[in-house]
Amino acid sequence: MDVKIKRALISVSNKLGAVDLAQALHKVGVEIISTGGTMKAIRAAGIPVTYVSDVTGFPEIMNGRVKTLNPKIHGGILAVRDNPEHVQQMQENGIVPIDMVVVNLYPFKSTIRKKDATLADAIENIDIGGPAMIRAAAKNFKFVTVVTNPDTYEEIAKMIAETGGVDYDTRKKLAAEAFAHTADYDLMIADYLSKVEG
Repeated sequence: MDVKIKRALISVSNKLGAVDLAQALHKVGVEIISTGGTMKAIRAAGIPVTYVSDVTGFPEIMNGRVKTLNPKIHGGILAVRDNPEHVQQMQENGIVPIDMVVVNLYPFKSTIRKKDATLADAIENIDIGGPAMIRAAAKNFKFVTVVTNPDTYEEIAKMIAETGGVDYDTRKKLAAEAFAHTADYDLMIADYLSKVEG
């Protein structure tokens, strides 16, 4: 079963290829929502984009620590689209489905590799909202496409341009990759915290 991509959330630390992906999605009529830095890059390229705060009705706060942790985001990702109760709750709460989540995580690895990196620097580069969105989208791969690797942007954009959506087997494969991605990320953090002094 192909799931048509009508609305995508793009929030990436590594901006490589993100603007090109946004352009390709916009060309085929996909609505794009995004967070701070990613939104600025997409908007600067002249691509229409909706700020995540305009979706949630809540500002990005605490130096960006809290921006996507909101029912209007996670409800849009996690809703089971063929469950009437979920659909009704979305309607009652003004939640619009999010069909695609494009996220890569804060650069924890490159941060801790810097010679002058402090424990405080490392902690600020532990992503919370990113893994939450990735895991939510991967859990709901029956309905949602999750993309964590910039190397796949072109292939996914081409598939959407040709069919309007992403097929089940690809969504499942991307979900497995996404869970591996967040697992590796958490393992790296756990390893760092178990060894670092402070």
